Amino acid sequence: MSGINKGARLNLSAAVASISVAVILSVAKGWATWTTGSTAMLGSLADTLLDLVASVTTLVGVYVAAQPADEDHRFGHGKAEALAAIFQVMLIAISAFSIFTRAANQLAEGARPTGAEDGIAVSTLALVLTLALLAWQRHVLRRTGSLAISTDHLHYKSDLLLNLAVILALVLDRFANLPWADATFGMGIALWLAWGARKASLEAIDHLMDREWPEEKKEAFLAILAQIQEISGVHDFRTRTAGNKDFVQFHVWLDGTMTVRAAHNVMDKIEARLKKDFPDVEMLIHPDPEGHIDSGLARPNVLEGNG
Repeated sequence: MSGINKGARLNLSAAVASISVAVILSVAKGWATWTTGSTAMLGSLADTLLDLVASVTTLVGVYVAAQPADEDHRFGHGKAEALAAIFQVMLIAISAFSIFTRAANQLAEGARPTGAEDGIAVSTLALVLTLALLAWQRHVLRRTGSLAISTDHLHYKSDLLLNLAVILALVLDRFANLPWADATFGMGIALWLAWGARKASLEAIDHLMDREWPEEKKEAFLAILAQIQEISGVHDFRTRTAGNKDFVQFHVWLDGTMTVRAAHNVMDKIEARLKKDFPDVEMLIHPDPEGHIDSGLARPNVLEGNG
């Protein structure tokens, strides 16, 4: 753990907190399901058990991603977070399908839960613990931007709504005598989970496929480069993200008569200036004589419009 940076330690703390909450809620919801027979509560229990597995996956993912680069992984292990996120998405999708199916069967059969008070009490406890966990996860995400923690955060946001739905369903069934409430709310939560899984999967795929940074982030980076007088242009500008680590590489145009030592000093100046606003970005900068452009996807002078 001594070689792990502060951001990685925050990610690990969020993963451990997630596992702890999932264990407590699994026990409590298991008891409530047994005493009430509620399908919505059973769906909530199934979702929490899947969250427990997903939280363990998150812990493994952020731990592996936090390991420094080695001889076999020279760019680090950041994509472990995306792999963990993909696995979690699969669990969310399974959870959504199982909840929707059970709710549909309950609605067709007209089954109703019993012992609503126990279910309401356990769901209230789940709400309190989930709110505390979400607050800590948001704190961590503001500082690390971890993809795995972000996906785990989605789990527990869905749990928050799921627990609210269980409480409302049991209240409507018990006190308003609405037999369809339990199943209907369960189906609604299942659809919400499926939509969240789709969104999380697209983000994880973007990380695995080395998708370019958002345009506004690229423009902010290029705007800083445009302020450096020694360079007249930038081309072959490429970006990607792996876990909570950003990478960028680009070619800069310099005076063709400049010595190697002078060009090296300019490279140091560029990196030092960029590190002020992008401290955690790993950069690869290549000097070219002014006007030179490599073939392929390179675009001439992407600084145009940023000066």
